[in-house]
Amino acid sequence: MALTLNVLLLLLLLVLGANTGSGGQPAPTDIPEHLHYELPSVTYETPDSHVPGPIAGLFHMVHGFVHVVQPQEFPEDIIRKIIQKNFEPSADFNKVAYYEIGVIVCAVLGLLFIVLMPVVGFFFCLCRCCNKCGGEMHQRQKESGPFRRKCFSGSLLVISVIISVGILFGFLASFHMRDWIQRTQSLADSNLKDFQKLLGGAPKQINYILAQFNTTKDKAFSDLDNINNLLGSKIHNRLATKVTPVLDDIKVTVAAIKVTKEALEGMNSSVQSLRQGSQDLHNSLTSVKNDIQGALGGDECRAGPAVQTCNDIRASLDQLEGTPGLDQLPSVDTELQNIGNISTSNLDGLVNLGYAFLDSVPEEVKNQTEGVVQDIKNVLNGISVDIRSVAEYPITATLSNFTGYINDTETYIRRNLPKLEEYNAYWWLASLIICFLLALIVVFCFLGLLCGICGFDKHATPTSRGCVSNTGGIFLMVAAGLSFLFCWLLMIIVVLTFVIGVNMEKLVCEPYTNGKLFQVLDTPYLLNKEWEYYLSGIVLKNPNVKLTFEQVYSDCKNDKGIYTTLKLENYFNVSEELNIQKHTGNIINELENLNLNLDNVVLLDAERRKNLQAFATSGIQDIDYNTYLAQTDKTPVKVNLLLFARDLEAKVNHLPPGNMKDTLQAQVENIRRTHHQQVLPMEQSLSNLKKNVRILQSTSSGLKEKMDKILISLDAAQSFVSNNISSIIVEETKKYGKIILGHFERYLQWVKDAITEKMLSCKPVATALDSAVDVVLCGYVVHPLNLFWFGIGQATVLLLPTIIFAVKLAKYYRRMNSEDVYDDMENGNNGYHKDHLYGVHNPVMTSASRY
Repeated sequence: MALTLNVLLLLLLLVLGANTGSGGQPAPTDIPEHLHYELPSVTYETPDSHVPGPIAGLFHMVHGFVHVVQPQEFPEDIIRKIIQKNFEPSADFNKVAYYEIGVIVCAVLGLLFIVLMPVVGFFFCLCRCCNKCGGEMHQRQKESGPFRRKCFSGSLLVISVIISVGILFGFLASFHMRDWIQRTQSLADSNLKDFQKLLGGAPKQINYILAQFNTTKDKAFSDLDNINNLLGSKIHNRLATKVTPVLDDIKVTVAAIKVTKEALEGMNSSVQSLRQGSQDLHNSLTSVKNDIQGALGGDECRAGPAVQTCNDIRASLDQLEGTPGLDQLPSVDTELQNIGNISTSNLDGLVNLGYAFLDSVPEEVKNQTEGVVQDIKNVLNGISVDIRSVAEYPITATLSNFTGYINDTETYIRRNLPKLEEYNAYWWLASLIICFLLALIVVFCFLGLLCGICGFDKHATPTSRGCVSNTGGIFLMVAAGLSFLFCWLLMIIVVLTFVIGVNMEKLVCEPYTNGKLFQVLDTPYLLNKEWEYYLSGIVLKNPNVKLTFEQVYSDCKNDKGIYTTLKLENYFNVSEELNIQKHTGNIINELENLNLNLDNVVLLDAERRKNLQAFATSGIQDIDYNTYLAQTDKTPVKVNLLLFARDLEAKVNHLPPGNMKDTLQAQVENIRRTHHQQVLPMEQSLSNLKKNVRILQSTSSGLKEKMDKILISLDAAQSFVSNNISSIIVEETKKYGKIILGHFERYLQWVKDAITEKMLSCKPVATALDSAVDVVLCGYVVHPLNLFWFGIGQATVLLLPTIIFAVKLAKYYRRMNSEDVYDDMENGNNGYHKDHLYGVHNPVMTSASRY
């Protein structure tokens, strides 16, 4: 017990250094990718609790009996007075007597047993030596004799069995005590190993904490090297949301201007082609008509069947007319000139400049922050020195001192543990002797019963009983004699172990389990009249801090770190030492000095605005596209010249050969040639005209509104870039700073949690205390001791009725020297009859009772 308390006090001293280096900070604010930390855990060998096994049921039974004998609550006031040396026997005797009344009553009864049994045994022996108290070898026969013999035998058998159970309880208690105490060495070694692991694990945990700082620092360095993406890209994205849509609209507008110009050029070309083609076609058709009419004016058309054919040909000539209006299509030279004056290259430059500005932001950020990034890296390298100083303060020297104490403790245990094993051997030998004596008495009882029952002959007279029966009676008398001889010695041992065991159970084991023992120790000004809290005065040098034994034990039991358990923040405040502003204030300053200067791009100047406005007022939206479309739906000639030529050729074939026929056939070929050379190109020009008109019609639809919207968007984007670029840089820089600081905030918070909650877990302290008190003292000693006196006491008390029944029963088994009159021809119990029936005087019957 004293060893464990010393270990506890030294562990408390260890705490002053081992865990004062701890700290933490608020949780990280903005970490895109979390780093995960896990302090290496230490696995201890010593089990948390002692499991006695099947014998636990017997311990609970004895504990229930102890509670009946001693039902009073833990006497906290009396214990406090004893510790404070204020206990006055005269004044406090009644309180102690009231608390110990159950123990006192049982002890008094035991003392009476110790005093009276030798006296009673002495006088009983004297009485029997004087042929009194059944000492005379004569047995008076009665009708109830067989019944009494059976009752005595049954009672003695039951009592002997119960005594055997008590002996078994005592033997099991002694055996387990011996076996468990032999394990004390391994238990002590296990606790010492746990302390060694505790001390050896502290440097490993510190190294792990420092190694995780390097991991965190590497992550921060990676983010600093990647500033173009983490910061530059964020600025780029913020600007791009406003600028890119406008640049895309301008890009589309530039493409529209180019398409419009090409469409106007194609339209103008088609109009000029149609004008010229319409005039040429008119001339060609007029020439064909004149030539055909001239041929038809000859004499060959006036005679015979040719007249009708010539008339038909002459009537069809009216179809050779061009479509009117094609030569009247208006020109778009003015609109083409207006579009041609717009500089698309100027607008392309605007788009390319905007895109180039956005794309250059990440690289520009990286180039402008190279110096600041290097300064931040230097600051981060300096933080590792601070972390090491906090984590190690002042653990090295303390661990060295505590290691020496552990070694001294181990030496002390190894030097004194053999003495405990020696005492355990003495106790084992004594308990074996006690159990042997009781077992010897019980064996004689069983042998007496066995021989008496097996050798008894109901037809035999008391003087003629057999040897086996007589031996059984002798065994019973030996058992009675041994009981008188040793019972008072056994009761002395029972009383001593009872008083010690019950008080240890009620004053140490039970209050330790329910925590009342710690509550007494936590009484203010108890252990030191000048200190309110003794433990905080020892550990923290500040007795006003509420640090209690109960709280320390509970926290250690729950595997908490010594820093939190012993409230070392009152000695060394980790939170202040690992304050994020304290360690990263220089980083914040460097980030605040991160002044990025991005060239302010001009998205819209006067010249570019003029170009966009010129496109809106170019006049393409005022063109009468319906006029053009109406002409494009017509053909250049009223009739299909190929069909007309085929029909004309058919008619000419009916004419008689001659010059007229040859002339008309030549005109047929001329009409076909006109179709291929003039009509088909005009049809192509009409198709091109229609396509370009459709393009222009689509482009010019809402053109002014579109351009006004683009100009408004450009103005807004320009205003956004000019007015907000600085604030965007500031905002994104702060966010980027939170990313960098977030790594260290989370790391420092983890360091604080690790050092205050997990590092140097004081669980071995609670385990060592449990091992000393709950396991060794109570589990190995007190509980078996209580079971021992319970079993041996039960057996010893039952020796009293054993003596009575053994003496009574022996009379029925032993061979007597004289007997009552016996007549085997007379009816009676076992052949015996009462003497007064025959008037026979029996001098023996007149003597005093031998029972």
